[in-house]
Amino acid sequence: MIRRLCLALLLAGTAASAQAQDLLIKGGPIYTGVDGAPAAEAVLVRDGRIAWVGRLADQPAVPATVATVDLKGAALFPGFTDGHAHLDGIGWRELTLNLEGSASVAEAMDRLKAWAATHPEGPIVGRGWIETHWPEGRFLTAADLDAAAPGRVVLLSRADGHAVVASTPALAAAHIDASTVAPSGGEILKGADGKPTGMLVDAAEQLVSGLMPQADPDATREAYRAGFRVEAAYGWTGVHFMSAPWRDIPLLEAMAAGGEAPLRIYNSVTPDGAAALIAGGPRSVADGRIITRAIKYYADGALGSRGAALFEPYADRPDTTGLMQITEAEIVPLYESALKGGIQVATHAIGDRGNASVADWYAEALAKVPASERPNGADVRWRIEHAQILRPADYADFETLPIIASMQPSHAIGDLHFAPARLGDARLDGAYAWHSLVDRGVIVVGGSDAPVERGAPLIEFYAAVARRDLNGFQGPDWRPQEAVDRATALKMFTLWPAYASFREAELGTIEVGKRADFTAFDVDLMTAPFADIPKGKAVLTVVDGEVVYRAD
Repeated sequence: MIRRLCLALLLAGTAASAQAQDLLIKGGPIYTGVDGAPAAEAVLVRDGRIAWVGRLADQPAVPATVATVDLKGAALFPGFTDGHAHLDGIGWRELTLNLEGSASVAEAMDRLKAWAATHPEGPIVGRGWIETHWPEGRFLTAADLDAAAPGRVVLLSRADGHAVVASTPALAAAHIDASTVAPSGGEILKGADGKPTGMLVDAAEQLVSGLMPQADPDATREAYRAGFRVEAAYGWTGVHFMSAPWRDIPLLEAMAAGGEAPLRIYNSVTPDGAAALIAGGPRSVADGRIITRAIKYYADGALGSRGAALFEPYADRPDTTGLMQITEAEIVPLYESALKGGIQVATHAIGDRGNASVADWYAEALAKVPASERPNGADVRWRIEHAQILRPADYADFETLPIIASMQPSHAIGDLHFAPARLGDARLDGAYAWHSLVDRGVIVVGGSDAPVERGAPLIEFYAAVARRDLNGFQGPDWRPQEAVDRATALKMFTLWPAYASFREAELGTIEVGKRADFTAFDVDLMTAPFADIPKGKAVLTVVDGEVVYRAD
């Protein structure tokens, strides 16, 4: 793995600045993603575009100067795009304390103790813990952090990013005590003694945001470089960057202009950039390598930290129905402004109440701003990010408005271990309902939500078609009928993300004239047993005809 990542770094640092290379790729099955088309045997690339694809027997004459890539049996697909990820968070995960995979409170705190010993100065920031499978069966607390890193300001975000646990020195520095009132849309968890436990949920995270170390531009650039390296090595050719910090857009654009952005990035920016983006209009640099034309809003929180907004109380905590992050009066005028400015909107919604609210708000804004007053007319392609828990009666909103459902299959195979307890059985009928939405003709964009999840495309594809965890477990109540077939799963990570970013005419399938974006895996996703899919790896990542990652 280290050798492959080093090679990815070398290629990622040079690929975007190099001239597109003419290539002939063959030596393995080539799945074009075109409905009804058989697998091809070779594809020819000229000037970054697909010049020909078909059977070897029909291959046109190829000049000797054209480089040949031998797949050696690997399967080639249209370039895989992560339809929902956080590129900055992926990079920072590589550079800060990573608690992903911690098997217990004890193991997580051992990692913190070791990190504190090797990083004796400044605040400690980390992410990736999740308690749902821990034997202790509880959230982290300030007391845990204090014991592992005495006297230190420590802020450790839960894997979903919707809650953070703060050490006692951090709470003190932020002036959080028993009398502190949580901001609207947030919760300060407190113990039986009335004192904060250290857990701050959703909007309450803002209370400690000032304690986060402010990264200098060089550190931020290095985080993005790390994110690019990881994503290229996984086989992603593009990322829909959700909650892209508005302040970082010029940096990403400069990186693209300087040849440091090997992958396609489609930015959905933080709300602080909404007014400027609407006023200036969509942005595109480096021949579309970095495009910014969407705004990301939040309607509710996450299921794991019980911040997802539900119509009925949580089954395992009847005193709460979750947390809405915004109101109709606040958001509808913002949606209207986006419509008038030709800017796409993506709204985070996980709970059934959160999703129904967003659909209602979308309908209201669309009714107030007729197509004649929109630069894009009726073609707005608004999205709900996650669309995780729906009432089946609300599926029709996605079909009729319409709404793009941007969903992350790995959430279902992780959440299956705790979602039944959170929701009860009846609400699982509308949970992670990929198949039901696809059957209605809804565009379902597949993503990973990394660094919330690991972010590997093979795990996401496996989750979509198997709907089982990585050990093969599903459980008796996990609605196996919501798994999708392989052809649909392929669209979820290729053609449908292209559509959701207004680029289906040039991306998403292997067809003559389209941009030469390809992903090759050493496992054939269309024929391999389900259990073998997540065991594979990417062996080739090509963007605009340029190899940006090749395995040893």
